[in-house]
Amino acid sequence: MGQPPDPFPVKPNRATLLEFPCGFSLKIMGAAVDGFAQTIAAVVRRHAPDFDPATTGMRPSRASTYLSLTCTIRATSQAQLDVTYREPSSHSWVKVVP
Repeated sequence: MGQPPDPFPVKPNRATLLEFPCGFSLKIMGAAVDGFAQTIAAVVRRHAPDFDPATTGMRPSRASTYLSLTCTIRATSQAQLDVTYREPSSHSWVKVVP
């Protein structure tokens, strides 16, 4: 059977207000489980090879149930940003990628 359609298709001709390359902060919130930050850093690094995981900002929720990560990358295109948002969004530990 075929693959289901991509719920987040890349729109290559979409207008953007960003000028590339630029610094861009991704906010990713998910379950506060062992390995969450490392897993997300690896995903981000796949799409932004110069991303330094040591620069990731981390903030736990009040009850320490969730962890908010801020990963700042050097974005080179809208397509790169689209895929960098899309992959973490599909991870089971991730709750929100605003």
